[in-house]
Amino acid sequence: MNTKYIDLINQTFDFPQEEFKLEEKHLQFHDIDLMALVEEYGAPLKFTYLPQISNNINKAKGWFNKALKNNKYKGKYHYCYCTKSSHFKHVLNEALKNDIHIETSSAFDIDIVENLKKEGKITDDTFVISNGFKRSQYVTNIARLINNGHKNAIPIIDNYEELDLLSQEIEGKFNVGIRIASEEEPKFEFYTSRLGIGYKNIVPFYKNQIQGNKKVNLKMLHFFINTGIRDNAYYWNELHKCLKVYTSLKKICPTLDSLNIGGGFPIKNSLAFEFDYEYMVDEIINQIKLACEEEEVPVPHIFTEFGSFTVGESGGAIYEVLYQKQQNDREKWNMINSSFITTLPDTWAINKRFILLPINRWNDSYERVLLGGLTCDSDDYYNSEQHMNAIYLPKYNKEKPLYLGFFNTGAYQETIGGFGGLQHCLIPSPKHVLIDRDEEGNITTSLFSEQQKSEDLLKILGYDN
Repeated sequence: MNTKYIDLINQTFDFPQEEFKLEEKHLQFHDIDLMALVEEYGAPLKFTYLPQISNNINKAKGWFNKALKNNKYKGKYHYCYCTKSSHFKHVLNEALKNDIHIETSSAFDIDIVENLKKEGKITDDTFVISNGFKRSQYVTNIARLINNGHKNAIPIIDNYEELDLLSQEIEGKFNVGIRIASEEEPKFEFYTSRLGIGYKNIVPFYKNQIQGNKKVNLKMLHFFINTGIRDNAYYWNELHKCLKVYTSLKKICPTLDSLNIGGGFPIKNSLAFEFDYEYMVDEIINQIKLACEEEEVPVPHIFTEFGSFTVGESGGAIYEVLYQKQQNDREKWNMINSSFITTLPDTWAINKRFILLPINRWNDSYERVLLGGLTCDSDDYYNSEQHMNAIYLPKYNKEKPLYLGFFNTGAYQETIGGFGGLQHCLIPSPKHVLIDRDEEGNITTSLFSEQQKSEDLLKILGYDN
């Protein structure tokens, strides 16, 4: 009779998978013994597996370069990393090993870029694509970067006033892009993105403010879909509308030579996850080429901005089940030794689901449970998986500790949760461990940050005087 947790996994998914396997009854993630990690550092614990950042960057570069070759596409491909997904230095250092470019979204991002330039991680040849609504400090910082010689900095115009603001502070000629205000999916609460300039207004905007402006070159059209690159009618329809704008602009703007197809790839959120990245890339390149051939204009260089895809699959969190509460005939609550609201805020804010697997006890029988966090907030829970409306885990046994891993959590969670700051109910941030490989391929670990102490929180609250 198949009653063990391992039986449930084997009959539900193809297992083992590329990053997950069992070794001596314990879960391995990219050949990392997670139980050994817990034994060394304890739980709760967050970790970042740095090599996965490079792995995903190089996968995407391979897909695009193959598609360019297959379609005899004459433009170049440039991979950009969205720093807002994770601003940490260890993330940027790993990503920048792979000859990539940067997308920024706020004033302090430019300070990070300048810091990386001083260290030689970024050069003047690195494209810095600056998105977002630009307040005065952001404009000033972009201007400083360009005035100091970074000619591959391209501010993306988000509204009608930004061009004048940039022109006032930038010395000499500079390049810009224009962001399209794409229409949102039908289920959205509003019709059009608040960011960018509407499809019908872009050509008039170019004619009125850029075409006769000897100080400004229009270099890039920026197309961003909030829900990311998906194989559905909505995405292809918006891409075709974007290409109509691009070809119309190109006919009257010789300096326009780049198309930024912002909006990221999805990342794995379940053992049942499937997405044909290679097909999507090939079809996007094919559609761009066809549209340009039809309108008899040269194809653009392609830029992408991948944030979650770059860093998301490098991250994980490990918790211990502290206690089980039987609240009624049907509901068993496994209480973890941390909080979902504070350590995985996307589970609470946007009902996001990550891959959830036990670290140990795979040969034990399983049960259906709900997971509860330590805060006193009723929303601090996790109750379903991406592929089903339930959670199944090895049965609770107070004599046999159970450890749970949440995987592919590397994007946004630290910044949304407020790394190093106050957390709901003063739940401390857990330890954070960096995992890397040396030149021989051996796994190395280092402690990036300790678990928050009472003194840390009291100081923020003003109780230390």
